[in-house]
Amino acid sequence: MNVQQLENELWEAADQLRANSKLTAAEYAMPVLGLIFLRHADNRFKAYLPEIEADIPPQVPAAQRETLIKLGFQGKAAIYLPEAARFDRIASLPQGANVGEVIDRAMDVIEAEYEVLKGALPRGYPAFETDLLAELVKIFDRPAIKAATGDVFGRIYEYFLNKFAMSGAQEGGEFFTPPSLVRMIVNIIEPDHGLVLDPACGSAGMFVQTGHFIEDVRHQQANDTVTFHGQEKSDTNTKLARMNLVVHGLDASNIRQGNTFYDQVDHLVGQCDFVMANPPFNVDGVDTKKVEGQASDGGRLPFGLPGTNAKTGAISNANSLWIQYFYAYLNDSGRAGFVMASSASDAGNKDRDIREKLVKTGHVDVMMAIGNKFFYTRSLPCTLWFFDKGKPQDLQDQVLMIDARNVYHVVSARSHIFTDEQHANLNAIVWLYRGETEKFLALVARYQRQVDERLAAVPDRMAADTAAVEGLATQLRSFAQGATLAELNADQPDDAHLAQAQLDAFKAELAAVQADAHAADAIAALLTACSQARAAVAQADLASHAGQVALQATLDALAPQLKAMGKTLEARHKQWLKLLDTAEKQLRARQSKAFDGKATRKAKRALLAADEKKNEAPTVRDAVLDALRQAAYFATQVHWLHSRFPHGVFDDVPGLCRSVTIDEIAANDYSLTPGRYVCVAVAATEDEDDFVEKLREIHDELAELNEKAVELAGRIASNFGELLG
Repeated sequence: MNVQQLENELWEAADQLRANSKLTAAEYAMPVLGLIFLRHADNRFKAYLPEIEADIPPQVPAAQRETLIKLGFQGKAAIYLPEAARFDRIASLPQGANVGEVIDRAMDVIEAEYEVLKGALPRGYPAFETDLLAELVKIFDRPAIKAATGDVFGRIYEYFLNKFAMSGAQEGGEFFTPPSLVRMIVNIIEPDHGLVLDPACGSAGMFVQTGHFIEDVRHQQANDTVTFHGQEKSDTNTKLARMNLVVHGLDASNIRQGNTFYDQVDHLVGQCDFVMANPPFNVDGVDTKKVEGQASDGGRLPFGLPGTNAKTGAISNANSLWIQYFYAYLNDSGRAGFVMASSASDAGNKDRDIREKLVKTGHVDVMMAIGNKFFYTRSLPCTLWFFDKGKPQDLQDQVLMIDARNVYHVVSARSHIFTDEQHANLNAIVWLYRGETEKFLALVARYQRQVDERLAAVPDRMAADTAAVEGLATQLRSFAQGATLAELNADQPDDAHLAQAQLDAFKAELAAVQADAHAADAIAALLTACSQARAAVAQADLASHAGQVALQATLDALAPQLKAMGKTLEARHKQWLKLLDTAEKQLRARQSKAFDGKATRKAKRALLAADEKKNEAPTVRDAVLDALRQAAYFATQVHWLHSRFPHGVFDDVPGLCRSVTIDEIAANDYSLTPGRYVCVAVAATEDEDDFVEKLREIHDELAELNEKAVELAGRIASNFGELLG
């Protein structure tokens, strides 16, 4: 399920509420989040249920079976849902049932099972109109929502911030952390043991992603390896965090409400193995008197107080407070990763002095600049900071600067993300910097194997595509050979009668398309090249850089052929679909007994793209084009890495990354802005994929601006109408 699908369905739900209830945005936000909690909890429950039931003998009585199912969920990344709390039961209630009472009851039984959720789940559903609530339940029971995975809470929290103007969070700079940035932080600091702290935890997305990392990469259970500690100022967010952790089967017992500026959580200072956070940026009202006692070598402000506002005496900008907190909470080998306003890496005065002391510790590990549009609610750049108190001695005098502002994937005119491969490629830079070349080699090998997997699918999918084309061609030949002017002109006025010349022209065009051997020859050549490439993969030494480089020469040569074949197939599809269009619209083919409408529709459907909005399965066309694109795509990923790190070791790459010494940072007034150090990349030839990506971004932005223009014009017209009476 893509993000836009999720947004659209949620927007529909929110519109229903806004149009049909008297509740304010603040009043209905939590109840809707409660429904999402139930939906997502049910999704995860069902994901594990078959595995648990498979271990229970079929002859076990129903009551005992339920007890065994409950036991089976212990240690799983999901919660056990009592029968009364399962979404199917709520969705299947008969018309007229009191849905609100049933949902409140569902929240009661879940809280009874999980002490940590006491008081966290929303209530008051009977206050909603019964019909409205029943419709909402249906909306959240649609296939797209039922299939939702990932940090659903965070996305929905973000959605509500954006759409329903929960401006208190926005104005305070408390933006939901985009999943792309959460993943980047987790991937680089690798939180897999000990105490993990997020002192501005929001809806606990950092912890959820840590759980995924431990399970997917370390193949362990998070609750067995780490202890999460989270603090959040907002009571609503604290509840969201507890709900989010519990629904993922993670321990939420150490999530507390508190203002981290003043609630120090003293017992964790100097004790944490990992610290992660996306704190509110540029806070300007922190009470200096309440935090000045934290300024000491063993306190939370080891590098001193930031500057204060001359008029109010309050801390003028709290960014340096957060930065020091994250550092101070770490133990002697701890790592931290956090999001920070771009301005913090260059701020002057006392912020600059604090940054100097921090840099001189040798514990600043990586600085990564992120471009615009990663945050939903506002389009602002940011920087990811990484500390490592356990850095090896040979890296103590260096900081890795990465400028990732030009690395992104366009989701819409207002939203950018990192793809999985962009995540991995940026992470690979850090691996090489740390000397972890085995991880770099493993990534390249994985990409090259993925090329092989996609190439393996090409022959069958190509054959299916050719068969689909031939199926349509057969129907059109049958029509051309069997159609008569008498049946085509039946019941038509004289001036609309078709002439034999028109039918003959169609036959000639059909014959010409059939005689065109270009596509067939290109397919044969590509299949031979794919077979040779697969043989090269099978023979390659994928465990060595030299072996990977040798293989990549073959894959690089194949990539343009794969892209060209995609265009050839699409051109072939258009040719035949154009002929069909001519037959149906100009020659009235459906009036002919020689035209099999049902068989023709089936053949046509195979050559058209599936409609994602309708959740349609990929067509024959989609399948073959996807195999070609994916094979070329993964070959391109290796090319990206090899072209920048040709020897398989870290190197400075203009415009992307550079290892900078502390002396050089000192010479730049202790700026930690990556763009200042990585220089400008040498102008490169823009490949077609980059061009298409940028063109899509421009198109999406234009479409959004056009929509806003239409909306604004409507408002202006309405206002004029009111003024003129």
